Amino acid sequence: MKRILVIALLVVFGIYLAQALFMLEFGQQFFESGVKDLYLTASPLKLKVANTVTAIVVNFRGFDTLGEVTVLFLATTSMASILYKGRHKLGKRTVLFSASNIVTTGSKFLFPAIILLGAYVFIHGHLTPGGGFQGGTIVATGFLLMLLAYSDYKVSHIVLSVVESFAGITFATIGLFGLVYGGSFLENFLPTGILNNLVSGGVIPIIYIAVGLKVGAELTGLIYIALNEKD
Repeated sequence: MKRILVIALLVVFGIYLAQALFMLEFGQQFFESGVKDLYLTASPLKLKVANTVTAIVVNFRGFDTLGEVTVLFLATTSMASILYKGRHKLGKRTVLFSASNIVTTGSKFLFPAIILLGAYVFIHGHLTPGGGFQGGTIVATGFLLMLLAYSDYKVSHIVLSVVESFAGITFATIGLFGLVYGGSFLENFLPTGILNNLVSGGVIPIIYIAVGLKVGAELTGLIYIALNEKD
């Protein structure tokens, strides 16, 4: 049943992708002023997004971002399948340095600050430099610090799987809603709000939050597996 569902989803994405490619004529210029000028103008005026890069990555070229997230998921899954030895075979953690009291105590103070920074980066990705990939990576470094500082620190794979799945489903659901209500996949169908406000940009901040959670969960799981070895 799972294989049938995956094949059906791939067929649907393939059909829409093929239609989009066949609609484009090679070498045709759609905008007299060029695509870059359209991006720079439409981002603050139409989408109410201060960070033009975010508008391009999540909205104008959102389908590319979906492909990048998929590539990251496949890469981390492949790495995890190679490194994974089974929960019952996970033994002593690989420690790169001998954690002193200064390191362990400092980690307790730095960990929440790092998680808060990562969350801030992907929540404010439509307003300031940064975004989902950067914020998710920062979150993963916080867990890396705790894993290196404490040999008995554990990360729940169930929680990571739930977060990763929820983020992926959110991304795909928003894209499908855009297809239904806006006419194209990942179309910005929500009110854009006021420029430079936290609640602005329509679906863009929601997508970046989903990307940040997904990247953070995937990298944290991969780090946890890589730092464990057999007895």
